[in-house]
Amino acid sequence: MSSCVVKSRSRNPYTAVQVDPDSDYITPGTLDLEQLFWTGTGAQYAHVNQVWPRVYIGDEKTALELPGLRDLGITHVLNSAEGKWNNVLTGADYYTDVDIRYYGVEADDKPTFNISQYFCPATQFIHEALSHPQNKVLVHCVMGRSRSATLVLAYLMMKHSLTVVDAVEHVRQRRCILPNHGFLKQLRALDITLQEERLKQKIEMKHQ
Repeated sequence: MSSCVVKSRSRNPYTAVQVDPDSDYITPGTLDLEQLFWTGTGAQYAHVNQVWPRVYIGDEKTALELPGLRDLGITHVLNSAEGKWNNVLTGADYYTDVDIRYYGVEADDKPTFNISQYFCPATQFIHEALSHPQNKVLVHCVMGRSRSATLVLAYLMMKHSLTVVDAVEHVRQRRCILPNHGFLKQLRALDITLQEERLKQKIEMKHQ
């Protein structure tokens, strides 16, 4: 994403939006996005799952068990449940002895919480970690279903050009996830922003 800015949308979040008239892709409304989690078969719940090469989503138990992290080869931990809300109390010092780099996000798992403010820094943390082929990243919250999943979905959309639909389908086949309604709305807004940026780039290239 060129300008790491997630714009808020005044459009109706329940209406599907086709940004590029030449594309078959349409960003679904929030309710249709929610339906993706209830259709077909997804993964069974587990404490931790690899959802992308060298990217894991896990729960509090996974984040706290240092020998388990060592066995997985985790080098970076992104805690999306840091701080004063319902939290996993680790922090950078917790991982000093195992040489794991830590990044914490104070996100509240409520539909009204603006998690999109963390899309860019969380994506950058994951992206920089994975720039070294030996590194592996654990992204976690308390259950590893909503906050952490939302940040990983944003990363896949921003750095791997997945649509929100493709990102959700990819991750849910590998982990039991369920971002809350408000987080899905923010991921949908990100999807529209990214589609608009791609369309703009396509038009600019045509005129060069």
